[in-house]
Amino acid sequence: MSLPQISTLGSHKRQLAMKFLVLIWAVFLFFGLTASETETYNLIHSTILTKPGCESRCGDLIVPYPFGIGTNCSIGERFNIYCNKSVNPPKGSITEHDHSWIKLISDSTLRTSNLVAKRCSFPDGSWSTTNITSDYSRNFPYTISEVNKFTVIGCGSYAWLTSAAKNRTVSTGCMVFCSKPDEVAAAGDECSGNGCCESSIPQNINYYKTQVDSLTNSGNMSFAPCTYAFVGEENVFKFKGISDLRAIDRFDNSFKDRIEDTVPIVLDWAIGNQSCAQANKTNDFACRYANNTCVDSTREAGGYRCVCKQGYQGNPYLSPGCQDINECNNKEKFPCYGDCVNTIGSYTCECKSGYSGDAMVKDGCRRKPFNVLRLSIGLGLGIFTLLTGLFVLLLMVKQRKLIKLREQFFEQNGGVLLEEKLKTTGRSVMKIFQVEELKEATNNYAEDNILGKGGNGTVYKGTLPDTRLVAIKKSQRLDQGQRDQFINEMVILAQINHKNVVQLLGCCLETDVPMLAYEYVSNDTLYRHIHKTSGKGRLSWDSRLRIAHESAGALAFLHNDARMSVIHRDVKSTNILLDDNYTAKIADFGASRLVPLGHDEVTTLVQGTIGYLDPEYFHTGHLTDKSDVYSFGVVLVELLTGKKTIDPERGAQDTNLATHFLKAKKENRLLEILDQQVVKEATEEQLKATCDMVCRCLNQVGGSRPSMKDVAMELEILRKSSKQHPWISEQNYTEASSLMIESEEQNLYAVPLIANSDTFGEYSSSTMGMNEIMLHVHSPR
Repeated sequence: MSLPQISTLGSHKRQLAMKFLVLIWAVFLFFGLTASETETYNLIHSTILTKPGCESRCGDLIVPYPFGIGTNCSIGERFNIYCNKSVNPPKGSITEHDHSWIKLISDSTLRTSNLVAKRCSFPDGSWSTTNITSDYSRNFPYTISEVNKFTVIGCGSYAWLTSAAKNRTVSTGCMVFCSKPDEVAAAGDECSGNGCCESSIPQNINYYKTQVDSLTNSGNMSFAPCTYAFVGEENVFKFKGISDLRAIDRFDNSFKDRIEDTVPIVLDWAIGNQSCAQANKTNDFACRYANNTCVDSTREAGGYRCVCKQGYQGNPYLSPGCQDINECNNKEKFPCYGDCVNTIGSYTCECKSGYSGDAMVKDGCRRKPFNVLRLSIGLGLGIFTLLTGLFVLLLMVKQRKLIKLREQFFEQNGGVLLEEKLKTTGRSVMKIFQVEELKEATNNYAEDNILGKGGNGTVYKGTLPDTRLVAIKKSQRLDQGQRDQFINEMVILAQINHKNVVQLLGCCLETDVPMLAYEYVSNDTLYRHIHKTSGKGRLSWDSRLRIAHESAGALAFLHNDARMSVIHRDVKSTNILLDDNYTAKIADFGASRLVPLGHDEVTTLVQGTIGYLDPEYFHTGHLTDKSDVYSFGVVLVELLTGKKTIDPERGAQDTNLATHFLKAKKENRLLEILDQQVVKEATEEQLKATCDMVCRCLNQVGGSRPSMKDVAMELEILRKSSKQHPWISEQNYTEASSLMIESEEQNLYAVPLIANSDTFGEYSSSTMGMNEIMLHVHSPR
């Protein structure tokens, strides 16, 4: 609601009329608005919104500084808001010739009205097309927010959006299909391609161009002759199904007007392109007033914003800055059922005299009990003695409860069963720790002792009384059905003695969640060493082969040589640790499973890490030792390429590293993706043999993969082969490429040119254009 505009009265009369209208409006607000609306009104009118002499409104739009209407009213020219008073009510826009109206300005975003691209067919087979270009690049503060979506409405058509980000052209778009009305998605359904589709917009763009086209060159949809495309705030547009398509008429702009009026575009804004730390060193730092703080923008272009501290409100960009909120005047937001006292930046709430308890909770204050000591001073000593005795008794009771609770946890976590099994086996070196021992070892589980957190628990660094360093893991809570399996696995793992497997030293079962103590491995994970781009500690080819061989040998031992076969189920480079001598250690058995004797597989809920997860296990739920082989194959690809397993920047088809590797092998492009250090140091035979072995490990059919024992043996042979090779020079590059030729019969993955989806994501225009993409999906499904 805005104050009525008065533009035809004289200066004195205008002031009187304004005061009168403000009084009437205030009475209406306080008697007709809700409490939250009244609070908003108080906030707006108790805050200095603009510089002196500047307008704070353009019609219904509130324009707070650093934005401004008119000369010298904003923090800079690019924050000027143009107010068009030729329309009623007046409307604000970013520039004088902008046809989009600003709907709302907040402390980090600006919402403006929409522009819609349109393409309609006519009975004679002709088309009319209106494409849209929205450019905010001249207005430095603005980038198009990621909360927007690109939406297309129609049938048998497609639309795309192009822009630029990180010095390259980016695009996004989607297609809509429907040949009959009953193929259109129902009202309220998601936009999945049947009459309506949507896709995410590229990041960090400040302009875009929208284009609409048809999938076919003949015919038209009698019930949906037009196609519309627009960018708008996510979840604001609600698709109404066939009624929306029937509303789309060649000469009827009601649908277009509805979108432009109700679905805003969200723009992110920030001041300048410096960070808070950089701007604070300059003379024009905007966050220089009281009780506010500076927040760095997340935009690629940089910049910062000013916000009031908690407990304060106001305009942080103008003197006197943010002012203290009187929380006691807002009982709904700051409840207090006692004596409320406002303090600077906060407030206190205490029970009234004669009462005690929590005054912030309704009925939380109770009348204080009568003090027995007032009856007789003579009883004071006796009462003191009694209270002291009760206190000591209470401590004893608490101590006993604590001991019983620990005994309960010990039994609940399977401690009795574990002791029996350890006595039966008779040769385990695993120790059962008391809770105080691990608490002291980790300095009461101090934050600076945390080594890592994961889906299976938190790992702390600890020092035992004998100065041994250990890694102490707080596991997840176990239910009753998992107890026996957990104990069996601990017994098995405690007896595994392999130089390349992290040794389980002991456990503590006296807490609500079990704690395990492993040997401490000091030189970080294989992942960190693989993805170092340069500098000391970067792994050589010989080191990579040795680490791969040691890891494969450890997994082969778990699969074949342990008392019961152990499937790790989460083999990845972050679960391979390196000690000071760069010796590999397989770690983290929180997801592992035992395979009973006489069985080749177990059926489990699918668990693992995206990028490493065996596709056959993912689809069937049948876990075998070949699932570890697949995951280890992905680790080998990491060692060969130095690339991450999941990287959206490689494009939609190559996001998954395993698929990317197999595709490059099939297309004879392996030298393009292999780590150059590996190419320089490895021999010709080593590279060919390693790549062939990786392809066998990544076979979609588990039964066609080699065993971990076979993989370990092949890696051992590769380590013994000769070093160095002569094909580094430019003239030998073509000859070396022939080593990567894929055999005709090997086709482990069929990689489609375009994903089986109605939506295509961001890609570089330097490699594929929109017309090339559309050739693959031109026929309606």
